[in-house]
Formats: sequence, structure tokens, C-alpha cells
Amino acid sequence: MFRLAESKLAAQRREKAGAPGGIRTHDQLIKSQLLYQLSYRGDQTGGKFPTTYSFVNHAQIRETSRVTENFKPRDPEKFQAALLRFDAENSRDPNLEDSQPRELLYAQRLTNWILKLCPDASEGLRLAARCQHICRWEIPRAFYPMTRPGYLKWRADLKKFHAQKSGEILREAGYDEETIRRVQDLNLKKNFPNDPETRVLEDALCLVFLEFQFAALAAKTAEDKTINALQKSWGKMTEAARAEALKLNYPPREKALLQRALEG
Repeated sequence: MFRLAESKLAAQRREKAGAPGGIRTHDQLIKSQLLYQLSYRGDQTGGKFPTTYSFVNHAQIRETSRVTENFKPRDPEKFQAALLRFDAENSRDPNLEDSQPRELLYAQRLTNWILKLCPDASEGLRLAARCQHICRWEIPRAFYPMTRPGYLKWRADLKKFHAQKSGEILREAGYDEETIRRVQDLNLKKNFPNDPETRVLEDALCLVFLEFQFAALAAKTAEDKTINALQKSWGKMTEAARAEALKLNYPPREKALLQRALEG
């Protein structure tokens, strides 16, 4: 009886939200999936789910989901629903960068680098890229002592938090436990550097840092500490990623710091 009632409620919710069904364009599918997810989350949270649909990057979701000779999601609608749920969560970030929620923008940038480095990236790696820093603002650095051990504890707790959060969302989307474990292992960067996909992920993380975060770090950090951070990042990168890093356009001061780091 409970399952029947739950099924009827789900059907009503899907109908009200315009959940996937029938033939529709990609953007219609994206919007209906998001509205369905918002409706579902609203049921669970008393109708409070402050996600802004306008932040969803349709073009990137199309590209991430695009079927190629070497990539095809096992269930395209489930895959897109998971991407949308990740984006919906990250759209709640109160911190803005370039007028967008910071963690949503970060996930998009990370996805872009993953696909550039590995156009045939697996479904698990694409999902991991989208949720690597999911809801990061919920555990701010200020909650921990401003010491080296405090920083390391913060980073370790964040990894566990991201993996737990991604697992919850993937289960909601209907993914099997094997796929969920794989995404969580990537979130945690298990078996790095022996696992080739963790290497791609780490390369992408380092390239996002160099392209979008390096200048801000250099502006507020002593030069010796900045150079140390650059050397650590460079040491984790593959030769292919290093080649991409050298193609980036750096302001004069940051270019000089990178050169010093590479010569050190």
C-alpha cells in the first residue's frame, strides 16, 4: 500500500513538474528534469529549495552528455538528471564569481578541462568532475584552526563530505552502487597516481587552479609560499597537462613566479 501511494505521489509530482516523457528537445528535457528535481526536493524540504534555473549551462550539459564513438551513457536521461542535480546543489552557493555561484562555475570549468584532456572520459569521471567540490561552502576554512594541521583536517573532511554528498545525489538519480563507489573513489582521489582517471582529474584540478585561481593566490600570499604551491601542483601533473599549462596566458608577475617555481 505504501509503495502504491508513493508511486502515485511520484507520478503526480512528475506530471506537475513536467518530468521527462515523450519526445522533446534537449533544452526541454533539461528544464523538465530540473523542475522535477526541484519539485522532489521541495517535497522533502517543505517547499524551500532556492535554486535558480537560469544558472544551468545547457550548452555544457549537452557537450558533457554528447554521445561519441567511444562514449555513451548507459542511461542518458539518468546521466543528465545527475548532472542537473549536481548543478542545482552548486547553484545554491551564496558566493559569486563572474556573477555566477562560485562552485557551479568551478564544476563547469573542471568539466571543460576534463573533456579537453580526455574527450572520451568515462561516465564516472564526468560525474566526478561535476561534483568534485559540491556544496564546498558548507564547510568553510574558518571552522578549523588556522594552522597546517587545521588546514589538512579541513581538506580531509571536505573530501569525505563531497563523496558522501555525491553518493546521496547519485542514489536519488537511480545509479547503482558500483557507479556510486567509482565516483566517490574519484572524489577521494583513491589510488592516485596509479589510477589513470585520478591522474586526469588531478591534471584538470591543477589546470583550473593555474588558469583561474593562481592570480588571486599570488595577490594575497607571500612569494615563497606561492612558489611552493606551484611546485606541488606541477609535481602532480602529467607532461600533457604541463604542456597545456604552459599555453595559458599569465599576467607578468604570475608568469615570473611560475618561471621561478619551474627553475627551483
